[in-house]
Amino acid sequence: MSKVLHQFLQDNLNDLKDKGLYNEIDPVEGPNGAMITIGGKELINLSSNNYLGLATNDHLKEVAKKAIDHYGVGAGAVRTINGTLDVHVKLEEKLAEFKGTEAAIAYQSGFNCNMAAISAVMDKNDAILSDELNHASIIDGCRLSKAKIIRVKHSDMDDLRAKAKEATESGLYNKVMVITDGVFSMDGDVAKLPEIVEIAKEFDLITYVDDAHGSGVMGKGKGTVKHFGLEKEVDFQMGTLSKAIGVVGGYVAGTQDLIDLLKVRSRPFLFSTALTPGDTVAITEALQILLDSTELHDKLWENGDYLKAGLKKLGFDIGESETPITPVITGEEKLTQKFSKRLFEEGVYAKSIVFPTVPRGTGRVRNMPTAAHTKEQLDEAVKVYEKVGKELGII
Repeated sequence: MSKVLHQFLQDNLNDLKDKGLYNEIDPVEGPNGAMITIGGKELINLSSNNYLGLATNDHLKEVAKKAIDHYGVGAGAVRTINGTLDVHVKLEEKLAEFKGTEAAIAYQSGFNCNMAAISAVMDKNDAILSDELNHASIIDGCRLSKAKIIRVKHSDMDDLRAKAKEATESGLYNKVMVITDGVFSMDGDVAKLPEIVEIAKEFDLITYVDDAHGSGVMGKGKGTVKHFGLEKEVDFQMGTLSKAIGVVGGYVAGTQDLIDLLKVRSRPFLFSTALTPGDTVAITEALQILLDSTELHDKLWENGDYLKAGLKKLGFDIGESETPITPVITGEEKLTQKFSKRLFEEGVYAKSIVFPTVPRGTGRVRNMPTAAHTKEQLDEAVKVYEKVGKELGII
């Protein structure tokens, strides 16, 4: 190995460990459900994005197996050559129905969506108004587009209006986009979409909502845009298929013209092999489950409210979450890491979240209750939190 590289790696790894910012990866031995096994230890799992429990759903496993038997394990090509199978067409039709739009396009991941869609429409002659707490994939997608990135204070509508006015009246840009998460994954708060759409109309902004943590969760499962009744007002509805939907991939939903352009301009669509047949069929069936019933959605919210109430009663700082996402904010990074480790030792898996995922000094243990958790599991988790919280002086 290069001496320069070796020194660089050692210096950076040691620095991260000294500051409590080094992330240990814990391989899960078996399914990622309400309970998981790590290192032979069974734990209550509060760190999964599997909001509705669909990742381990028996029916979805069966339809995926049948699809593999018929189509094979891979699509065999990129979508634009001969990797578009009939099941991909059916999936995109179902996505459009689910999101209330004319059309939709599926990608291999949610991260890919933001890399693909933003850069396909925006370029160096444009500007993007981006919430300062937007997900890393939004930030990277904006950078890839080479558009001017204008940071907007988090959910600050006065700041958004002022910067929208300045950008549109400057004469410097051909197009201006406003982009936001629908649900902010670290705090669980919801974007002020009605106000954002109002400002967008005033200044003719393109609107883009990343609903990775809203699809399946908000709007009776249809997402944050549906929650506010804005399906006809938001230009880009983006989301993942790996969180509440339970499988893998991502999508963008919008007008037929938008989707037609993305199919010929978005590079991850053009240059990556298509979603596997088994995943594609499982996703389509998961969407149908959500279209047919709100049972899983309702159970998720019931469990989320129950856990929140238990942690808040104990005196933990759970922020201002408006969704089942429940952060327990501790602040200092090393304390956050120690807190997570002690929870693990007591039987609860709640991963520490520190800089750069969240700003310095705002470390937290993030809890993700799901529809699959029982009240007994949540009660046990709260008991562990009480024990460890008092032990470490957090409460």
